[in-house]
Amino acid sequence: MDLQNQQRVKDAAEKYNPEDIVVILGSSDAEGAEIYAETVCNGDPTYAGPLAGVQLGLAVYDIFEQDIRDEADPEEWENQISMMEMVLEPEALAEAVKGMRDQFSKYSL
Repeated sequence: MDLQNQQRVKDAAEKYNPEDIVVILGSSDAEGAEIYAETVCNGDPTYAGPLAGVQLGLAVYDIFEQDIRDEADPEEWENQISMMEMVLEPEALAEAVKGMRDQFSKYSL
């Protein structure tokens, strides 16, 4: 997660109630998704960005998780996301994010 996005997440968590924030990731690989999820939950594991050492505990989900899909408009899902489901590994992505959420998130949907 780049430094600007880390700062945006940090600013939102300071401005709004962290319990009301849900971070939805759309990464193309499970390792990246896991690192991004850890960053918004437990702090930047590289200790390089604004979230270094900042444990926000935010709720974090992958776009392919069923809870998120259930909230999406089916037509928009088909238009915007369904193609990526065919070329990526949605189960691996969802599991990577869920693992970090289960370990570090203080909040959920």
